Amino acid sequence: MNSESELSWSEIQKLADELVFKVTGSHLSDIETDVLRGAYEGKTYDEIGDELHLSGIYINKDVGNPLWKKLSDGLGEKVSKTNFKQALKRYRDNRTSLANTISSKNIDSLELPGGRVLLDSRFYIERNNVESLCYETIKYSGALIRIKAPQEMGKTSLLERILYFSETLNYKTVYLSFETDSKVFSNIQTLLRYFCASVSKQLGMPNQLDDYWDEIYGCNDNATNYFEEYLLPECNHPLVLALDKVDFVFEQPEIATDFCRLVRAWYDLARRSGHRGEIWKKLRLIVVHSTEVYSSLDINYSPLQGVGRIIALEEFNRKQIIELARRHELNWVGTEVEQLMNLIGGHPHLVRLALYYLTSEQVSLEKLLQIASTEVSPFRDHLRQHLWNLQQHPKLADTFRDVVTANAPMRLKSHEAFKLQSMGLIKTQGDNWSPSCNLYHQYFLSQLG
Repeated sequence: MNSESELSWSEIQKLADELVFKVTGSHLSDIETDVLRGAYEGKTYDEIGDELHLSGIYINKDVGNPLWKKLSDGLGEKVSKTNFKQALKRYRDNRTSLANTISSKNIDSLELPGGRVLLDSRFYIERNNVESLCYETIKYSGALIRIKAPQEMGKTSLLERILYFSETLNYKTVYLSFETDSKVFSNIQTLLRYFCASVSKQLGMPNQLDDYWDEIYGCNDNATNYFEEYLLPECNHPLVLALDKVDFVFEQPEIATDFCRLVRAWYDLARRSGHRGEIWKKLRLIVVHSTEVYSSLDINYSPLQGVGRIIALEEFNRKQIIELARRHELNWVGTEVEQLMNLIGGHPHLVRLALYYLTSEQVSLEKLLQIASTEVSPFRDHLRQHLWNLQQHPKLADTFRDVVTANAPMRLKSHEAFKLQSMGLIKTQGDNWSPSCNLYHQYFLSQLG
């Protein structure tokens, strides 16, 4: 296809769905598809709303804006109703150009880095018995696994492998990402009803919330009752419930504590004796989030303190990078690994990007080191997305500017440290903080300094 041609509706839908899935782990919803189609046809929000029998305000604020935000996150640039066609066209053209380059070099065995690593990928690197520990833990009645790490450290890839292992044991599995419409987080009742309904749907069971939800009781009690009396008794095998992107819950101070108390209560119920305990022993929970310190909770107290198996994903070590380089057909010794780690540490996504670039473009490591923080760098999309995220939060950008321009690691307020650490931009050195790697220091010194 000619890269100069305009995108057809089918191409728009396919590209947008691909990006939304990459960001959220879920495909475009029916209403998002309808709004995207209306915008593609040049219709106003009011016109789209009339066709769907909904208000234009709802279509704009509750569907359109979250959809453009997802596409913005996927592309690393600001996307809106007026420019989404051009943004998606650039994305297609860049990807086509890259694919042609790889094809011309006859490198068919490589995989484009980004998003979760496929189950059968040879580029997935295990993390020092982390996987086997998770597999063993999920077998225990009432298990709770908490996976924490900054962004793009491999949390979802690990989660997918735990779910696959669970399915080999004939367990039922449900995956639920909390990266969803903002209206879900309006209050604890809306969140928990959405939560219960979503699990029902994935289990193929009718939504019977109205039969089990009694307003005289608290929301946590109602959610517990729905699982205990309806969902769990219908499960003849253990149920593995994977909750991804729980950070979106933690960022809502009015609901975060209640939700964490619910998770803890379910964990405790599985440790009871008698009939009730036996019901809750069927449930295995996996909670995935960015960091241990919650932005909207008291940082000195966590409602989940002391419960479950905590899996803190670390960066790749020297041995793991050598192995990943070998799988990219690079015969590296210690010198090359040290040079790369001096630039990007052991950040899994950045390591994948670097090795993919070196192999597909057939350039030297020295060349990569020279262009790493420039606009022709293989890291440019990753860096631009971080920059765009910071630009949406000027106070946070100011704080990070202070970090990259400081001559030594510096103290930060706990809330700011949480945000920057969950983004993967800073690392701790005792009580002080510094940029996570030299690449971030170089790039953001020029962009923010």
